[in-house]
Parts: sequence; structure tokens; C-alpha cells
Amino acid sequence: MKLDWGSWGFILKRLGYSVISLFGLSILIFIIARVLPGDPARLALGPQAPQSAVNALRAAMHLNDPIWVQYGYWLEGIFTGNWGLSLFTQRNVLLDVQEFLPATVELILTAAIIDILISVPLGVLAGRRANTAVDNVVRLISYVGIAVPSFVVAIILQLVFGYTLFWFPITGRLSLGVTPPPTITGLYTIDSLLTGNFGTMLNAIWHLILPAFALALGPIAQEARIMRSSVVENLGKDYTLAEISHGMPERLIMLKYLMKPSLIPTLTIYALDISAQIANAFLVELIFNWPGFSRYGLNAMLSKDLNAIVAVVMVAGVMFVIANILVDIVVGYLDPRIRLQVKSE
Repeated sequence: MKLDWGSWGFILKRLGYSVISLFGLSILIFIIARVLPGDPARLALGPQAPQSAVNALRAAMHLNDPIWVQYGYWLEGIFTGNWGLSLFTQRNVLLDVQEFLPATVELILTAAIIDILISVPLGVLAGRRANTAVDNVVRLISYVGIAVPSFVVAIILQLVFGYTLFWFPITGRLSLGVTPPPTITGLYTIDSLLTGNFGTMLNAIWHLILPAFALALGPIAQEARIMRSSVVENLGKDYTLAEISHGMPERLIMLKYLMKPSLIPTLTIYALDISAQIANAFLVELIFNWPGFSRYGLNAMLSKDLNAIVAVVMVAGVMFVIANILVDIVVGYLDPRIRLQVKSE
């Protein structure tokens, strides 16, 4: 995509909306976390702790101050690296994010790659062979993928490919005895590749396949159906019928003229699915004993860990924004009319 003024305006406008959305999200989740029933200080210290210790912790967490003063302290800490103390891990929440987030990001990115590599070809195949046996099979697979929860898929994959066939490991990010690579990005596959530890990289990929596929199956089913509907719709457009009547090869029509408009609705849902995975991955992470951020967020909510809850929601919001901005840019490339609307608004 040529980055002219219209393109930059399109990107900057999306960034502006995203900053406003994140600011509103931070206020909302901060207030919700503070009005939940239960005393976080008492929960952190336990029922046997003296009241004096509870009062001291409440003062240290600024829980006795008005909520807008608490928000001011939190906002200042976000920009200075002090994200508050996690009552669950007893350390700075920022350190928890740095430790647990890369594992979930690696899992989600792997699931996203599996998703796009399977859903788009399935949707195109079903669309080109609409109302045939092939289309019916793809639709049946889609219905099953949408109906079956990801944690059920995870358990089935463990039983079949882990316990029965012994093809894949069923827990953790690496096998016992395999040393994690030096931390650069926190993603074992990338860090192993950057440091030349190809054996560790293959071992990390081996551990990723089952949980990533369990996480990707639902989005694959949904996006294959959307891609199929888009292909069927665009095959009936006047310009497509004109190209077919002029004898243009079917492969050329599909690759050059049909794929771009057909991908737009699929990519829109694709961005939403990727963003939602950081919140929805906790069951898969729990089943595969994956030390990820979603599992950390679940523990934070169960223990009413205020600072961790706010951090988890905000990180999920940032990932949602990033995924949607990237998809908006790609969609703007596929359909220039979308980004050129910036000039007229």
C-alpha cells in the first residue's frame, strides 16, 4: 500500500480512536475492580492476619483514598513501570506480564497461523464448489468446529495424540531436560531461532501443535463459513460473470479479482478472534499446563488481585487494538475505497 496522505490519515485516525478506547477501558475496569465485593487486603493476608496488618496494606495500596486518587496513582505507575503489587505472586505486576505474556502470545500466534492456513483454503474450496458434496462436507466440519468448545477439543487431542498415539507432548512448553533459550522476546521458537538452538526450536514447535490447534479450531470453522459465503457472493457479481463470459481462466479470476474482496469480511472476524484468544485461552492453557497469561489472569480474578486484574484486561485491550489496526491496514490495502474515506470524513 502506497503511504500517501490518505493512507497516513487512515492509520492516524485508527490510532486516535484506539487511544481513546483504551483510556475509557482503563477507567471502566479500574472502577469495576474496586467495587467488587471483598477486601483485597484481607484476602491477600488471610483471615488470621491482625487488623493492623490489613490496615497497613490497605494504606500501601491506597485503598482508603477516593477512587479517582487511586486511579491517578495507578496511571502514574503505568508510565513509570510500577504496575502495583500482585497479591497472587507478591511482585510487580509488570514482571508477571513480562514472564507470562510471551507464552500466550506464542500460542495465539501459532493458532492464528494454523487458522489462516486452513480456514481460507477451506472457504475458497467450498465457495467454488457451492452446493456440492465438497461444500456439504466443509459446512459439516464448520458446524462441528463451532459447536464443540475448545477445552473439549483440547481433551480429545490429548487423549488421541498424547496418551494413545504418543505423537505429541501434552504439557508444558518444552520437554524435561531441554533448556529454555536465552530470553530475547520470550517466545521460545523465535529466541531459539535467533540463538541458533534449532533442536530447542523444534521441541517448542512440537509442544505448540496440540494446544494451538485446540485454540484454532473454533475460529477456523467460523472463518471458513464466512470465506465461503464471500466467495459465493462475489462469484455472482456482474464483473465476475463478465470475466467468465470473456473466457478468462478460473485461476486468474480467483487469485486476481475474487480473493481481495472475499478476504475482507474474513479478515475482520479474524482480528476479533485473535484478540479474543488472550481471554479465552485459559482453559486450553490449564489443560495443557501452559504457563501463560490467560491462566495468570484467571488466578488473579479468583484471588481478587486488583492490580493484576486491571493489567490483564488492559493488556488484552492493547492486543485487541493492535490486531484491529493491523487488519484495518491490510483491509485498506485490499480495498482502497475504505482508506480513502478518510479524506471525505
